[in-house]
Amino acid sequence: MSFIKKVVIAAILIVAAALGGFSYWAKQPITTQAESIPFTVLPGSGVGAAAKEISAAGVPVNPFMLSMLARVTQKSGKIKAGSYELKPNTTPRGLIDQMVRGEFAQESLTIIEGWTFRQMREAVASNKGLRHDTAKLSDAELMAKISSEYKAPEGLFFPDTYLFAKGASDLTIYKQAHSTLLAKLNAAWEKRAEGLPYTTPYQALVMASIVEKETGKESERPMIAAVFVNRLKRGMMLQTDPTVIYGIGQKFDGNIRKKDLETDTPYNTYTRAGLPPTPIALPGEKSLAAALGPATTEALYFVSRGDGSSQFSDNLPDHNRAVNKFQR
Repeated sequence: MSFIKKVVIAAILIVAAALGGFSYWAKQPITTQAESIPFTVLPGSGVGAAAKEISAAGVPVNPFMLSMLARVTQKSGKIKAGSYELKPNTTPRGLIDQMVRGEFAQESLTIIEGWTFRQMREAVASNKGLRHDTAKLSDAELMAKISSEYKAPEGLFFPDTYLFAKGASDLTIYKQAHSTLLAKLNAAWEKRAEGLPYTTPYQALVMASIVEKETGKESERPMIAAVFVNRLKRGMMLQTDPTVIYGIGQKFDGNIRKKDLETDTPYNTYTRAGLPPTPIALPGEKSLAAALGPATTEALYFVSRGDGSSQFSDNLPDHNRAVNKFQR
């Protein structure tokens, strides 16, 4: 065998061994440690830069070999920018596929029923998984980016747990929570009971927010809603403390006093008839259902029994007796 043939055969064997080793490497776990490793691929990164970013984030993978794998498998131009997590036992090939599919690391944010919009903004602002694009926007500026119909944000975001890719814009949370609220409000409006004193879904939303703040007892919400519906039908004042508290705003110290009930604000339902101008909180689905499907009752009053439940009355003398029994 000539020397040249020996060199060619040796080269072929070396290449075959290299390819075999490369193929073997691509199918072996990058790490078996128990915890996931977070990393980010920045927008505009080519495959070489992305591989270096991944390695710099602490993923124990050779960036040259990873970028070569992406090119060999013809996936180098398909990798999506975003935040990811390398899970234990992921192979280099699996890592490439994860980035091609855009399987981003997920975070979550929970918005609580009965929160005000101010509390929601505080929760969004303090979430470290979000990109805070709206931090410097006023409420009005934020609503302008979300809705062309509504100006006041209160009540217009559905309380729920929202999942998002790490590093996502906080505007996506606001848009999703707003669209979810509108969908649920409109669905409830379509099934509304007959004879309700609302002319628009927004008025029902205002009522739902009052019901949300008046009781945490789910089973009583239809009765609470019925009391306020009955009052509206009779032209009576709603006289509900949560609206007064909302009108006081951040100056409220936890105690509602007689002077507070007598001090007029747009939200004081002791001094102004009808519904307040906007919702006073973020109502949940049960409160929406109660506002649009209240209980059938003649009750016009209720008072807390002190155990989380309420005593309902059809007339003022019975209500006064209930107040003396449970409050005085």
